[in-house]
Amino acid sequence: MKDESILNHIAVKQILNMFDLLPDIIFWIKDKENRVIYCNKMFIEHLGYKTLDQVVGKSDADFSPHYIAKQFIVDDQKVVAGGSVTDRLEMNMSKSGEVSWFSTSKRPLLAENGEIIGSYGITRHLQKTVKSLSGIDELKIPVEFIRHNFHSEISIEQLADVAHLSVSALERRFKKYLAKTPKQFIREIRLEHARRLLIETKLPIAEVAYQSGFADHSYFSRHFKLMFNELPSELRQLILFKNEH
Repeated sequence: MKDESILNHIAVKQILNMFDLLPDIIFWIKDKENRVIYCNKMFIEHLGYKTLDQVVGKSDADFSPHYIAKQFIVDDQKVVAGGSVTDRLEMNMSKSGEVSWFSTSKRPLLAENGEIIGSYGITRHLQKTVKSLSGIDELKIPVEFIRHNFHSEISIEQLADVAHLSVSALERRFKKYLAKTPKQFIREIRLEHARRLLIETKLPIAEVAYQSGFADHSYFSRHFKLMFNELPSELRQLILFKNEH
């Protein structure tokens, strides 16, 4: 049994070290209090540190601006409660200080008896991921255009024109490299921006929707619920409750 335990320990360490071979992946494991207990080299470098010891035991509140850390902590608490996050677009701060978009997935970390003891996750820097793929230079332009103009009306025809592609070619590239249509991509960026405003500000929900590019409040609420599994009003109430306690 002792030898088997040692072998299991070695196997786990090798699997964790494997994440250092993936240059575009940031990987971490956290305890139930949202503190880092393990992460890969990309996570460490992304935060501007050099060693694992400098990161272990700290939470997002130690790494990121308050409003960004708050988003991560809210998500982590939901995952620790049994939820999950899959390919979510979210804002983060790069080590250069630039606010960028990332695609993130998180899952509960389970003990052998099935008890949730923490969470783990991966995130990909969206722009770096796009740039690292060969043969899709045309996709960089519409992605950047969306990032800077998501609060305004964007038609697929306009996006195709900016990218110097036909509408069908643009849609094929989005589906191939980002696994979603241009409309889905635009909507998800708008929804993540709205989520940030709900957490960071006290703006009325209707104003949050408007500033995020949604003219129809019911459409906004419906898709917010589909993406985040809660209504904008429910997220706002949760944030208010946490601030009061």
